Amino acid sequence: MTMVYSKRFYRSGLCPAGMTSFRVSVKETDLWIAVEEHAYHTELPQQVEQLVWSLRRQLEKYILQEPYFAKTMHPVLVDAGAPMLVQEMVRAGNRAGVGPMAAVAGAFAQRTGEWLRQHSGQVIVENGGDIFCCTQDCLRVGVFAGASPFSGRLSIRVEPQAEPRGICTSSGTVGPSYSEGRADAAIIVASCTLLADAVATATANSIQWAGDLENSLQLAKTLPEVSGVLAILGDKMAAWGDIQLEQV
Repeated sequence: MTMVYSKRFYRSGLCPAGMTSFRVSVKETDLWIAVEEHAYHTELPQQVEQLVWSLRRQLEKYILQEPYFAKTMHPVLVDAGAPMLVQEMVRAGNRAGVGPMAAVAGAFAQRTGEWLRQHSGQVIVENGGDIFCCTQDCLRVGVFAGASPFSGRLSIRVEPQAEPRGICTSSGTVGPSYSEGRADAAIIVASCTLLADAVATATANSIQWAGDLENSLQLAKTLPEVSGVLAILGDKMAAWGDIQLEQV
């Protein structure tokens, strides 16, 4: 979830039994990855690194050609010749009503997770607080929400499911990403990690005061891929859908 990026302490409790973890870092992309123990081999981190480099080159080349892509905070249109990664980010951002870069962390988590599923039935990829997961056991993801009294005291219980899910957070008070809102955390659970990332941004953008919390849930309710949303500002929260909270 969204938290202090200089110390990614939250990763230590994310790896389930029977899985092993490793880290891949390429420029701003910092992935924590867990796969089944039998699927891990010494060349796997290097293979993931090559994948991430390839994805980054596609994105960076496109941004050089179309600088607005990295700057806009609003929906955009791209031609059919744009890289598939770019098209996926645009599609997610447009559905959430935000710019495509709102889905960039979720995009790298999802693309990496999808590739890893060719080698491991169970996969977790965490990228700056945005998570792609497919596990056979329950997963508990800590809720980190800046100075909110709920921060570090709650976790979201994610039940096992055959298909992958994305769990993404945006914050107006924590982390380096720009937000138009003041939410301590807006957390989205969805079947698509890119969409979860974009919707989390849009939800956080809509929160300025505690009175905005209930209305901030409305976008998530309109999207069939989204199964749950949790919004936090200070000592207030609002939730909808499949959000199972547990005390830590």
